[in-house]
Amino acid sequence: KIVIADNCAELANHIFNNSADYNGSTLVLGALFFTFQIYGDFSGYSDIAIGTSRLFGFDLMRNFNFPYFSRDIAEFWRRWHISLSTWFRDYLYIPLGGSRGNTWMKIRNTFIIFIVSGFWHGANWTFVVWGALNALYFLPLLLFEKNRNNLDVVAQGRLFPSLKESFQMLLTFGLTVFAWIFFRAENIGHALSYIHGIFSSSLFQIPELPELRKDITLFVIVIFFIAVEWYGRESQFAIANIGLKWKRVFRWSFYAFIIFLIVINRGSQQAFIYFQF
Repeated sequence: KIVIADNCAELANHIFNNSADYNGSTLVLGALFFTFQIYGDFSGYSDIAIGTSRLFGFDLMRNFNFPYFSRDIAEFWRRWHISLSTWFRDYLYIPLGGSRGNTWMKIRNTFIIFIVSGFWHGANWTFVVWGALNALYFLPLLLFEKNRNNLDVVAQGRLFPSLKESFQMLLTFGLTVFAWIFFRAENIGHALSYIHGIFSSSLFQIPELPELRKDITLFVIVIFFIAVEWYGRESQFAIANIGLKWKRVFRWSFYAFIIFLIVINRGSQQAFIYFQF
């Protein structure tokens, strides 16, 4: 939350709030910064709740299961905001008939569940479009019965994914980033203007980073964060379970490094995004 989300928030907010002033490549970075901001924010919020509950002897369900390593949108939604997705599945999607029935019912139920999810985040058309986009992403998998394909851990037992897995993850991540633009934008006009700016002739220009040194540091931290998550993706919580495998001196050195990052590279204080919903 402090190192990833808050630092990404500073840059994402600046780029989104001044999107007309930036070239396409910078707008892509803004969307990426928000993508990691919302994950760090939501996941951090959930991890704080899980850790606090454990202090009092309670175990809460994990809420994020390395969603950005998903190979399709169905897998993404099994791994993203699990408590909310499970609630919508059990109390809305299944009572509506779920994936049973004819093709029309499957399409109807899918759009209802995602659009209601959008409305749950706020009474703004941007959230509705975000939900509808995810429904469109999900429907081909459902209609061709491919929505239960990727139930295992990606590249299980291997350090690197295959070319097919890499392509699937990049495609899913790209679709997710595109949808997040609507989630972050102030209104539909802003979102469309932002997307138009991305797919302009300036897309291949050098990004105009506001604070180059700080931005490069953030890139390094995010890459480190991705590497830790990837290495620990077969565990329930990446850092905690990776640490159990190390010798004590390395484990505590790693914890000290994390604390150092928090102290030195914390961003300006940002309220949890989740407090808006």
